Amino acid sequence: MSVTLVRNDDLAQTVDYAYAASAGAPVRAVWTAGACPLDAEGRTVAPGDYRAQAEQAMSNLDAALGAAGASLTDIVKTTVYVASSRRADLVAAWEAVRARMGAHDAPSTLLGVAVLGYEDQLVEVEAVAVTGAP
Repeated sequence: MSVTLVRNDDLAQTVDYAYAASAGAPVRAVWTAGACPLDAEGRTVAPGDYRAQAEQAMSNLDAALGAAGASLTDIVKTTVYVASSRRADLVAAWEAVRARMGAHDAPSTLLGVAVLGYEDQLVEVEAVAVTGAP
């Protein structure tokens, strides 16, 4: 089973993500909780640093997916939450997420929010992935 990233020549080609994704049967879906920038002891890493927090969140997302039998290249959709109203902060987090995703530019939503759940938390990344049947 593989994920097919869908593009459309009728839509803007300047974005750095696919507009949609599909997966053939048989499939197994994996939904993740929001991956937070926490270390192994549950402490928020890099207070004040959007990029570093996004990098940690992506490492944690990768680990969570791995435990569920999936990987970053199985992702069909991400949502990236950034606790800021400044576009530069959103871009810093997004650049770290995109770097970790590499060529697998799955559809994503990036948005600024007022606050996230942990003290000093600035970034959270959730994902949906699909793999072959278990």
